[in-house]
Amino acid sequence: MEIYTALRSFADSWGLLAMAIVFLAIVVWAFRPGSRELHERLAAMPLNEHDAPLPDDVDGAASRKSAQEVRT
Repeated sequence: MEIYTALRSFADSWGLLAMAIVFLAIVVWAFRPGSRELHERLAAMPLNEHDAPLPDDVDGAASRKSAQEVRT
């Protein structure tokens, strides 16, 4: 039980401090200067993808077939 008490007191004091430092580091990293362009580019990435068929699937038959397989 002595080890448990020591670990608990360590977690109560230094663990909280470590968690606060990690949280602040993540917040500073996310809002650092110059990251706006990166975040805007990543946010628009799903909208930039094209729904063109694959080169070997000109008529879209494979896409329809895979959609039917997913439904069943």
